Amino acid sequence: MWKYVLKRLIILLPVLFGATFIVYLLFYFAPGNADRSAVRKAATPEEAEIIREERGLNDPILVQYARTMKEIFAEDSYVRIQLGVRLPKTIKLTLAAGVVTLVLALPIGVWAAIKQNTLFDNVSMLISFFGVSMPNFWLGMLMLLFFALYLGWFPTSGSQTLSSLVLPAFTLAFGNMAFISRITRSSMLETIRQDYITTARAKGQAFKVVVRKHALRNALIPIVTVMGLRLCEVFSGSILVELIFSWPGIGRLLVDSINERDFPMILGCVITFAFCFSIINLVVDLLYVVIDPRIRSQFNRS
Repeated sequence: MWKYVLKRLIILLPVLFGATFIVYLLFYFAPGNADRSAVRKAATPEEAEIIREERGLNDPILVQYARTMKEIFAEDSYVRIQLGVRLPKTIKLTLAAGVVTLVLALPIGVWAAIKQNTLFDNVSMLISFFGVSMPNFWLGMLMLLFFALYLGWFPTSGSQTLSSLVLPAFTLAFGNMAFISRITRSSMLETIRQDYITTARAKGQAFKVVVRKHALRNALIPIVTVMGLRLCEVFSGSILVELIFSWPGIGRLLVDSINERDFPMILGCVITFAFCFSIINLVVDLLYVVIDPRIRSQFNRS
């Protein structure tokens, strides 16, 4: 197990390098780059050469990239300080949305499968259809308009109180909740039709026990896979939601940095997103070991 975790963490290093280096190249050659603009605005070739030498533009591209990364992660770097302040806010929002998704999506999906073709099943799948089709920025603006401005139940912005977390968390969770409930329903329908479920029922076990101990656990593999992917989308989707609700997280910081052409801050945000995505995928892989004994036996043999 620990060898696998260590291997995944080692693989994370080239992933982070590739993601940040590609972003670095895009901004390095993009119009409006501050250093290159300063060179173009130089009055004479001699002045342009002085600027290039002062800013290290004559160095190889990898040397410039390494220097920029060193500046980002310096102990007193403003990028590191800002990320340390903003990242916990985004993690708080993402975890709240994930909890709402799990608490609502799994029971709805399981119950819809058990009550297939009933009113509950049809209504829940109709709502999930709208949830999958609805962009979160549009839903966020509707919720902001109705619950915050018209009814005044929740604040319109900020993160000072627990109530300020409700609207952005539910906005992030709604689309994923709808999608995961549909996946849960499909996976449960496939599982409860298996022979071992029929055998368990024939032995006299209560239907709730069969669903909880046999059907749900075996149906969790595709659900966990989708949940991991959707959690990554929640993390990246927080960019728009943070803008709508003025949530002081890393997504809003990234957009502000792009508008201000703050190159080091953009790289810092990209590194943070890539690292969080990789950690989420690692956690999903480890959950497979907990859920499926066949995968656990492979880890034990290795």
